[in-house]
Amino acid sequence: MQKRFTLKLMAACALLATAAAPFGIAQAQTKLKWAHVYETSEPYHKWSVWAGDEFKKRTNGKFEITVFPASSLGKESDINQGLQLGTVDIILTGASFASNSYPRLAVSYYPFTFRDADHVIKYGKSDVFKELTEGYKKATGNTVTALTYYGARHATSNKLFTNCDQMKGLKIRVPDSPAYTALPRACGANPTPIAFAEVYLALQNGTVDAQENPLPTIEAKKFYEVQKNIILTGHISDALLTVVSPSALAKMTPAEQKLFADISVEAAEHATNDIRKREGELVEEFKKKGINVVTVDRNDFQQHVLKAITFESMKLDKKDWDRVTAIK
Repeated sequence: MQKRFTLKLMAACALLATAAAPFGIAQAQTKLKWAHVYETSEPYHKWSVWAGDEFKKRTNGKFEITVFPASSLGKESDINQGLQLGTVDIILTGASFASNSYPRLAVSYYPFTFRDADHVIKYGKSDVFKELTEGYKKATGNTVTALTYYGARHATSNKLFTNCDQMKGLKIRVPDSPAYTALPRACGANPTPIAFAEVYLALQNGTVDAQENPLPTIEAKKFYEVQKNIILTGHISDALLTVVSPSALAKMTPAEQKLFADISVEAAEHATNDIRKREGELVEEFKKKGINVVTVDRNDFQQHVLKAITFESMKLDKKDWDRVTAIK
């Protein structure tokens, strides 16, 4: 008797679900993974979560995007590879890492390419950026949907330096990508690649003497707790790309692909505004914490780079760089 009742109940539930489906009450979800290496306190995470929620809302729950922060799905090189392996669907990454598959994309990492944040943002809307990201797509199948301003990269160090020559022998942590080694190499320092999640400990225990990142990242990762000086080199104005794998896009209709791209651009604009605002506040806040914040002659550093580091050695095309620097 109990068995018969259970079967009837299951049949009734199945019938109800079938009847409800055309009205959108029951709808299958497509789950996607979005990975990055930044802290949950940072705008990149906040607005990635917003974008995922917004995409879910505007597709009536068809897509469920889970954002994995703070290297929880691997370091930056891992999540870039994950797009090809199918272990992640969407990532935030520097073009420096994406350029491992298409070197020309790293042109913006030649030191002192950008004048300021406005220049970076204009680059993200330029024909040269569209051309480079299209080349990256042809090489990998991955689609860049948005660019987010990451900030001007400055050095922190327990050993104070104010010019290029004083960096000689300095062991400085850089991301595990050749694009970040140009300035240290030009100044005779020792660039040391260390995964982002391990940098604080490496600074604390003296594995490296210094590191370089934008001020909001120095704040979020608390590098100022284990470094005496912040040196405002501003040698790279960095940006993050929102990148979607071909397998993820294959799960979307053309209209849904455009919707996701539009939402990711909106999220990037919000995160960019947050970063620019915080960047403008932090010099004074760091000084109030007792950190020695030092302004330097950026031209001294730039001239050393131009003399020591060729574009060819970085697998870059100077014609691309000329087009980027010419953006007004």
